[in-house]
Amino acid sequence: MPVVHRAPTAESPPHPPPGGSRTWAATSPWRHRLDRLVSPYAYVAPFFLLFAAFGVFPLIYTAWVSLHDWNLLSSANPFIGLDNYRELFSDGYFWNAAFNTLSIGVLSAVPQLALALVLAHLLNRPLRAQTLFRITLLLPNVTSVVAVVVIFSQLFGRDFGLVNALLDLVGIDRVYWQANVASSHVAIATMIMWRWTGYNALIYLAAMQAVPREIYEAATIDGASAARQLWGITIPMIRPTIIFTIIVTTIGSMQIIAEPLLFGAQVSNGAATTGGTDRQFQTLALYLYEKGFRSFEFGYASAAAWVMFLLVVLVVGFNYLVVRRMRGGLDV
Repeated sequence: MPVVHRAPTAESPPHPPPGGSRTWAATSPWRHRLDRLVSPYAYVAPFFLLFAAFGVFPLIYTAWVSLHDWNLLSSANPFIGLDNYRELFSDGYFWNAAFNTLSIGVLSAVPQLALALVLAHLLNRPLRAQTLFRITLLLPNVTSVVAVVVIFSQLFGRDFGLVNALLDLVGIDRVYWQANVASSHVAIATMIMWRWTGYNALIYLAAMQAVPREIYEAATIDGASAARQLWGITIPMIRPTIIFTIIVTTIGSMQIIAEPLLFGAQVSNGAATTGGTDRQFQTLALYLYEKGFRSFEFGYASAAAWVMFLLVVLVVGFNYLVVRRMRGGLDV
């Protein structure tokens, strides 16, 4: 008689594999549960291992070093408690560096993000050669920071700089950009803006691409201008991205070191780590570098690093609260 093969039904489960029904029934659910429990942690484990090795451990070890008189020129590293922090808070150079960092950060971050938002809004509209414009925005970010500072230092030169030549054309006296606090901060902030505006514009553009086009079309039919669409549609729709860029830009602004270091080197080698001859543009990161790698006071530099870390957390938290309070105003 011919063999009739019946399809499995609810009453008759599928045939087990050749290993036997008892083994398959016992191991398959267990393996499935183990895979669901372990696999997600296995996938993210490399990141956390690297973060623990190169993030958490250095942070903890720096805190330990900050409690010692740790000098590379001496073999003895005695425990001194919070003396490094007391000396740091009474150091006028530290507070000068903190002021310079905040000043340069505000001068560079606010216009940078505003201009990036406008550029992204323009590129989000129908334009010819959009890909070319987007690539062009990214070019300043991939340019070497050394080349950027050298070129801008020539542009802001006192005697033969292009900026002072333009000021002469409109009847304004020449400015010695490296010598004064305000002028040096403006020059360094301009370098930072030139490097990072296009990068943030591409981030905003990527967020704008996710906004439904029907909303803009309806606003255009209602007679809303491009500026009104930017304020009333684009900004509220990409608010999480704006918060992200504000936080990241704030963190980057608190860690500025390359631009003032190379900008001071254009004056003299001695003014490189001190941020000018009178420390007029020395930032916190540059102050930390001076103490740690010029004076070899690693304990004192570690204390400065921890205070700098806490300042970054406070400034970022303040920015986050301010942006959250502005949510109601953006929706109007």
